[in-house]
Amino acid sequence: MTAVIRPSTLKGTIPAPPSKSAAHRALICAALSKGPAGAAPISESNDMLATCAVLEAFGFPSSRKGQSIAFGPNRPTQPVFPCRESGSTLRFLLPVAAALGIEGEFTGEGRLPDRPLEPLLSLMKSHGSSFSADRLPFHLSGKLTSGLFELPGNISSQFISGLLFALPLLEGTSEIHITSPLQSAGYVELTTQALTQAGIKIEKIPEGFRIPGSQQYQPILLSVEGDWSGGAFWICAGALSGKIAVIGLNLASAQGDKAIISILQEMGASVSIKKDTVIVTPSPLHGCRIDAGPIPDLIPILAVTAAYAQGDTEFYNAARLRLKESDRLSVTAEMLRALGGNVEEFEDKLIVHGGSPLHGGTVNGANDHRIVMSAAVAACCCKEPVTISDAQSVSKSYPDFFEALKKLGGDCDVF
Repeated sequence: MTAVIRPSTLKGTIPAPPSKSAAHRALICAALSKGPAGAAPISESNDMLATCAVLEAFGFPSSRKGQSIAFGPNRPTQPVFPCRESGSTLRFLLPVAAALGIEGEFTGEGRLPDRPLEPLLSLMKSHGSSFSADRLPFHLSGKLTSGLFELPGNISSQFISGLLFALPLLEGTSEIHITSPLQSAGYVELTTQALTQAGIKIEKIPEGFRIPGSQQYQPILLSVEGDWSGGAFWICAGALSGKIAVIGLNLASAQGDKAIISILQEMGASVSIKKDTVIVTPSPLHGCRIDAGPIPDLIPILAVTAAYAQGDTEFYNAARLRLKESDRLSVTAEMLRALGGNVEEFEDKLIVHGGSPLHGGTVNGANDHRIVMSAAVAACCCKEPVTISDAQSVSKSYPDFFEALKKLGGDCDVF
């Protein structure tokens, strides 16, 4: 699909979409409990559909009523686990399947087969699991055993979260030792919070975590908070276009992308907070240095924001962006250049030279939902219309994105 977006002023009030990060965790905790359990609100994004499909293949059938997902009595497992393009689905549920002794073929689409799974696979192999290949698709067999799991903290926190979901199901106590500073600590905290709500005991130790075995997930209806990653598009739009209020955000959230507030404030944005609402109005912005390590999903929309700030903005510690749905570091630079921006790309950083308005053009969406949504916000501030390819990719995380854009005054056609 293609989106054509014409210059317009975005303003108004918009609810944040349900958090994709929190929803994955809530669905897994609900499915693993014995008894009626569920989660809400859950969007109909492709990643949510992937997690529900794999859980159903594991034998945990679900039903949807509005934005609520409920899990019913267990059924026999199916032999294929379709993760689509969802890295969270794969990395969270691979250890869970092994802990439950479920065997079958994991599959993926798009760039998912190319995204890294080490050192998770090696750790699982050393604790009883076998894989028919080192990349998707592969067949999983063998039952995971408890013990010591060591892994660095500067890789995907999803590996740690996947083990945290799985290890309580095993016989015997396990420990996760994190051998270097943990980059995405907020997302691990989001996992431990969901586990605590589901009655799972996780002990924080100096090396990482101690997880007692033979635990039982408790039936619960988990509430899914608003998504800071999705809300960030409108928060940044408020700094660039017109006054925008984003409602339904938890200011005490462990989501790492809550950092959008402090980053924009450092850039000079006018931000106010009232209970669960973030209100942003346009004001002069200036560049700064931003550590991309803890917030890789924010970099495309922050790069757009930086293009309108005076001076340079450096996004450093950004190598992990190359392993997303696209080579997100390179594609972000290409997006800005296509719109008339001035950006330098390095192996692990971007420098955006701001201060010149973007003029418009044609953007390759690269089948990356965050690139498409960032380009759409940029387009509203451009001098000329912008055409964006792969507009359907927003369905990965925010299927209602273009409807929300129109609600705020965006002038767009998607076909």
